[in-house]
Amino acid sequence: MNKLKVCVIGTGSISDYHLGSYMKNPAVELYGVYDASIERGKAKAAQFGATHVFSSKEALFADKNVDAVSICTWNNTHAELAILALENDLHVLIEKPLSMTYAEALNIQKVAEKHRKIFQVGYVRRFATNTKVLKQFIDDNKLGDIYYAKASCLRRLGNPGGWFAEIDKSGGGPLIDLGVHVIDICWYLMGRPKVKRITGHTYNQLGNRNHIENLSFYKAADYDATKNTVEDLANALITFENGSSLMVDVSYTLHAIKDDISIKLYGTNGGAELEPELKIVSEEHNTILNIYPQINDLTFDFATAFQNEINTFVDCCLHQYDSVAPVEDGVEIMKILEGIYISAMQGKEVVY
Repeated sequence: MNKLKVCVIGTGSISDYHLGSYMKNPAVELYGVYDASIERGKAKAAQFGATHVFSSKEALFADKNVDAVSICTWNNTHAELAILALENDLHVLIEKPLSMTYAEALNIQKVAEKHRKIFQVGYVRRFATNTKVLKQFIDDNKLGDIYYAKASCLRRLGNPGGWFAEIDKSGGGPLIDLGVHVIDICWYLMGRPKVKRITGHTYNQLGNRNHIENLSFYKAADYDATKNTVEDLANALITFENGSSLMVDVSYTLHAIKDDISIKLYGTNGGAELEPELKIVSEEHNTILNIYPQINDLTFDFATAFQNEINTFVDCCLHQYDSVAPVEDGVEIMKILEGIYISAMQGKEVVY
């Protein structure tokens, strides 16, 4: 069997998970790395055993040995790179979010449908063990019709700075960075209903908070506390065409006792919590039952989920399977994210 020749574009922190996961997949040849910094590209290639280091995107896309790319760059480059890759007949795995705007997302989808290559969006939570187990229960109708979900991803101190905090590069703050994941996983488990109405709010109250001492947090490689043009906090109520709704709040910084992640779904036959750990609620013989699945990963295991994501992408490319996270899902989530920002900016509900 021929191996899939993969190139990773962008060598920021998330690229380590791509490179490391490809390296562990026996069906992959880690063919190359491209970064705007040739020295950083060389260092990553040496670390993970990639055989080629490209000095430009033109050189990468001119190399006909490449089969597929992982795009791990700033959000404002996603649309251009995704379209270039597709037009050069490459399979694409792109980090979330799909793009900066809904219009860009639609354009990517149009090109992807024309070229008919595998296109997978990096919604890594879809590939987690606890998600897969819960999805089996949902598919077996154990929750019935899921009509309400709640999701929180709140950091009390967690503005990573760097490009994450520059709106012209990122497109936004915790909503587009963290909210994209929790919104997507709820939407996915709810059956991927079309969005109908959105009411959203964003807040810029606390800033970077780099004055805080004795408490560490993740900082981007290009961290600069003086650069911060994104929101601290966002919340929204999202209503779908089938009448179901999702309430979400996310923050980079908040006067909270501790960080908090919570994902809950409520249906006509039962309910579930995916985070902080998987639990399922049901009824039998007029009695409420709290079900605690006996699995290794009750909560989100990033490394395992990421390896599953990469393995799935590779299998799809080699065997032409449909992706679990296709381009059209990236488009609908981008529509939701943009709708929240528009609602917050205009101070009124957005209706589609």
